[in-house]
Amino acid sequence: MPSFDFSSEVDMVALKNAIDSAGKKIIGRHDFKGTSAKVELNEKDKLITLYADSDFQLNQIKDILFPEMEKKEPDCTKRLDHQGVQKVSGDKVKQDLKIKIGIESELSKKIVKLLKDSKLKVQAAIQGDAVRVTGAKRDVLQEAISLVKKAITDFPIKYGNFRD
Repeated sequence: MPSFDFSSEVDMVALKNAIDSAGKKIIGRHDFKGTSAKVELNEKDKLITLYADSDFQLNQIKDILFPEMEKKEPDCTKRLDHQGVQKVSGDKVKQDLKIKIGIESELSKKIVKLLKDSKLKVQAAIQGDAVRVTGAKRDVLQEAISLVKKAITDFPIKYGNFRD
């Protein structure tokens, strides 16, 4: 029986390139000269840290970073979990952006329910941080893909691992 998986994985190479590119733009801007404005990526902890002198400057850094990220990988900013803004020393602030990887259980359940309610002849099963969908025909699986892509727009979901 044909099957495929819905998953959500981040392209770390594209993310690293986007952060490097945003870092170069920040360094090149005259209004950031002599400030602590910078962006760091911790690949091990899947964390992006933004440093700035004020909340306003923090928002300017986001305005530079997010389009760079979207250019490299569409919808990847939707997977960021914005942590609270922290005061570091004096007026300086930092903010952590946690990168969500995999499909969380709530979203997995939503996908399974969506496929069951659609009356398509497919079976969906949650497998860790992915959802495996099996069906009798490829056409039905393609309908399932288009249905989920239309319904779930608030988190980047990819389909792959297609087997016949």
